Amino acid sequence: MKIATWNINSVRIREALLSRFVTEHTPDVLCLQETKVEDQHFPHALITRLGFNHCIFTGEKSYNGVAILSKLPLKLHATYDMIANGHKRHIAAELPDGTLLHNFYVPAGGDIPDPAVNQKFDEKLRFVDAMQDWAREFKSHHKVIAVGDFNIAPLEQDVWSSRQLRHVVSHTEIEREKFNAAQRSGQWVDALRSLVPHEQKLYSWWSYRNRDWAASDRGRRLDHVWLSPALKSDLKHGYIHRDARGYESPSDHVPVVVELAS
Repeated sequence: MKIATWNINSVRIREALLSRFVTEHTPDVLCLQETKVEDQHFPHALITRLGFNHCIFTGEKSYNGVAILSKLPLKLHATYDMIANGHKRHIAAELPDGTLLHNFYVPAGGDIPDPAVNQKFDEKLRFVDAMQDWAREFKSHHKVIAVGDFNIAPLEQDVWSSRQLRHVVSHTEIEREKFNAAQRSGQWVDALRSLVPHEQKLYSWWSYRNRDWAASDRGRRLDHVWLSPALKSDLKHGYIHRDARGYESPSDHVPVVVELAS
């Protein structure tokens, strides 16, 4: 089973990119974040043409939104409002074998890393705290996958310069501490880092502000796939599709893909 996660930064604007990625990489399940579309305008026809006959989603106009597209039967497990602010940032589905798949879009947090003066940053920290509480409901034998744009680069090699970004939102000490606490609370396996050595640079996001993103390569790994301990041995392969950042009119994020024994 091949599962991909991608902050697509508007599903309707990037329909051509979605089609290209699905055609070239053939995921069985694709989790999207920042779909930026109200439910009544979700592009069902396109999704069906791409072979995804099962789909759950929750969205809002111009902001946020998450969706799970699947070629496998899919049952809505729940939608969540993690910090009770009405944002559409978390949806979960049950796969045919009973595995729960959770799709997250963690708040970006704005520009100022101080929750006292920046409400967006405060919301981000509270959201990650809620992820820690949420993870405690699972037992070690449960099969759970958590994916999405977590908007935090936790390791030094997950950013182009840890020294220069240590006070920049997404790589601050408090964010990394809370990220690690959430990961520990569910004993989550970081799928990509279990395949790629921690000493190796690994990115899934490059800013639009960089005129030549490939040449400067000032990236961050903001998109993650977590597996519960019961699924660790099922992980066969994984990669970040870096080339998608070079698509015409791209998202600033690229897809992250894992393959599990089905």
